[in-house]
Amino acid sequence: MSLAAVAAILGHQPVDEKLFERALTHGSHGGETYERLEFLGDRVLGLVVATWLYERFPSEPEGKMSRRYNALVARETCAEVGRSIDIPRHIRLGKQAREDHAAASDNVIGDVVEALLGALYLEAGLEAAERFVRKYWAPFLDEQRRAPMHPKSTLQEFAAARNMGTPVYELVSRFGPHHAPRFRVKVMLGRHGESEAEGASKQEAETLAAAALLEKIK
Repeated sequence: MSLAAVAAILGHQPVDEKLFERALTHGSHGGETYERLEFLGDRVLGLVVATWLYERFPSEPEGKMSRRYNALVARETCAEVGRSIDIPRHIRLGKQAREDHAAASDNVIGDVVEALLGALYLEAGLEAAERFVRKYWAPFLDEQRRAPMHPKSTLQEFAAARNMGTPVYELVSRFGPHHAPRFRVKVMLGRHGESEAEGASKQEAETLAAAALLEKIK
């Protein structure tokens, strides 16, 4: 990724080019990777989104804000942001990871977006990071006419209200390459039914399985 491309996406002219190169570098490429910057960027994103929601919804209870927060900082949302600003084209991957289409993985794209946010925070500060988040996450927040209910929470509340018991999640299998693993999860609700689903993370698979079981039992 050129400095011009970084500047256009982040709204900041990078000074330390290597910092932003590192934010784009997957473990398969060799050398320093985005992992530490992703760790930092994840926390920066959380702080910015939490502050934004606190200001945007002054009368909303903590539970509803938490549901909004979880949807906005989810890996899937970060990946969608990444695709909207053409991040996959710039991710630095090793040969095998490129052949395995790691640049299409929600996990990889989401990690790189958070790593870039971490790099932006280190070099330009919290205000620059906040401008970036508010610009690119705004469509996702604006689409939330009401606080979204996560499928796992919905399934648990639905089951509790009807004395169906508590959903139990089981990891069925983990497969695929190390840099882009896939997870298959089963959710069971006693005699009322069960469903399985696959995802790029255990959490994603559980979410999809919960949604599938809800469709069966509603």
